[in-house]
Amino acid sequence: MASTVSRTSPSAARPTGGATASGSARSTTSCTTSRTVAAGVGSALTAVALVLIWVARSRVDRPVYVSELGADGEPTAALFEAALLLVVAGGLLVAWAARGLRAGRGMRAAGRLLGAWTVSTSIATASGLFLVASQVPCTAGCPLPVGATFTVQDLVHTTSAVLAFTAACVAMLQASFVAGRRRLRVLSMLSGVSVALIAAAGGLLSLLRVGTDVGGVLELVATTIAIGWLIVLGVSTLGTGSQTGPVRGRSHPAEADRTRASVRAAA
Repeated sequence: MASTVSRTSPSAARPTGGATASGSARSTTSCTTSRTVAAGVGSALTAVALVLIWVARSRVDRPVYVSELGADGEPTAALFEAALLLVVAGGLLVAWAARGLRAGRGMRAAGRLLGAWTVSTSIATASGLFLVASQVPCTAGCPLPVGATFTVQDLVHTTSAVLAFTAACVAMLQASFVAGRRRLRVLSMLSGVSVALIAAAGGLLSLLRVGTDVGGVLELVATTIAIGWLIVLGVSTLGTGSQTGPVRGRSHPAEADRTRASVRAAA
């Protein structure tokens, strides 16, 4: 009887293992496809948003900051709102496609700190804040946060926009500490530092009320770099499937255990 059991057990185990492997393969393929679609659509929407922002800026013949393009009463307000909404949608799609991308915990202190949450979390946070900024535009002229002309509406818009840029910079810095993907790391570090410095310089000129024409250009440049980085992140995620999580080519522990068990049973 023992001999009979030993001969029948392997045959009973094989269909289960085969079904599991087949299901795992289908799941991996589905994950790769969904990430690819999300990354592609997200990058496309974000690219369109960047074009719309530049088109809106080209229609204004005076020095303005980016937020002024969507201020109450501006002829470019509707176009700018559409651009921000596309940034929001594109950002959320890219964030979903790149989920699991995280700064390496085994790196220096900065990497461990930035690795406390994922890159996608920072992008999603920035997208949510930009959504608020798009629906609560600044008043005519986008007054500075000083004086009687500055309203609660301006406070909400300015705060949301500043925090959104901050979250975007954090996402770039996080990506600059991701293990592997050297090109993305280098690009993310350069983009994050550039956006932070350029946007800060533009904001400082605005507060000092000097060189507003230069400050407006600096803010537009910082916006372009930030959106451009998001596009590149989306494109770099195309076809990666689950590479943002486990490394491709390495078996899942549970799957490896099942394989070893099947081999022992067959022996």
